[in-house]
Amino acid sequence: MSILAVNAGAAYQLESLEGPRYRRYFDRVVRPEALADTDLDGYGALLVPCRTAAHRIMPHSDRLRAYLDWGGTIVAMGECHSERWLPSISFTPVETNFWWWLDPNGDLGVRIAAPAHPLFRRIGPRDVAWHLHGHFATPAGAEVLLTDREGRAILYVDEVTTPGRMILTSLDPLFHHGHYFMPATTRFLDGFLPWLAEDAAAGRRRARRRQ
Repeated sequence: MSILAVNAGAAYQLESLEGPRYRRYFDRVVRPEALADTDLDGYGALLVPCRTAAHRIMPHSDRLRAYLDWGGTIVAMGECHSERWLPSISFTPVETNFWWWLDPNGDLGVRIAAPAHPLFRRIGPRDVAWHLHGHFATPAGAEVLLTDREGRAILYVDEVTTPGRMILTSLDPLFHHGHYFMPATTRFLDGFLPWLAEDAAAGRRRARRRQ
């Protein structure tokens, strides 16, 4: 495990990143401003949580790009406007339907696009659907993991834009888990964070071999 997480200080981030359920997955938690003085190359992955204010990350975009060029992994969660501080991201926001689940036959339309991916050994269809904030236009060669009803990416892995990897999603599980509602988001994190910890450790070894 080798994950650095950004904590902008919101209550839901404090609970999600430093609360007892998930804090074991993070080697270090820092304020966005501390990225300027942090040796990013010492970590297998950098996690930027849901709804982190973009203006606090944007001053560090050059350092983040250098980390990607080194071979690092950056995870950018929903509503943090990653298109403003990461390269080659095309994001389209959509109107959010918060109440689809009130219909007994309701279906948000989220689909697992790559069922063989290791992440989906830990989570299933019920764990990825709460609501949507938008979709991405993915570069050729990116691996799309989740799609909306129209087949557009809402979670994907980009290993083609840079020598490193970007894991990008419009889902906002940390926000809802930290506010104690939307049980699907907790189930999502129960699978996503252990997978990311294992993957980050492997990614760090891969980056070391490239040096």
